[in-house]
Amino acid sequence: MTIFSKIISGEIPCYKVAEDDNFLAFLDINPVAKGHTLVVPKKEVDYIYNLDDETLAALMLFSKKVAKAIEKVVPCNRIGISVIGLEVPHAHMHLIPINTLDDMNFSKPRVTVAPDEYVSLAAQIAINI
Repeated sequence: MTIFSKIISGEIPCYKVAEDDNFLAFLDINPVAKGHTLVVPKKEVDYIYNLDDETLAALMLFSKKVAKAIEKVVPCNRIGISVIGLEVPHAHMHLIPINTLDDMNFSKPRVTVAPDEYVSLAAQIAINI
């Protein structure tokens, strides 16, 4: 069972942004930028391109709703999308508020977000979905 499956089952807490029967979106606890959100299918599949076509398409549509909500809360030019797929063996997408290409650099120092700010940010994004 992956860490994401444990988050989905409620075994590990998260700062939930959105959820439906098939997907969960929550704030990244080691963010590249404030508002960095992970979107995961509840079905545990290691590689995003091993998802069936219907699930992959639905993941993109769910992510679009989340991205539009993040844009309303976090000042940015766009929401960047990254699918790396190596750090956790559970398909997922990173939605990252960006202003420049460098904002998507996973090698740069991570942003520090206080616990109360996570709670507030998650609530604000959730309200905008």
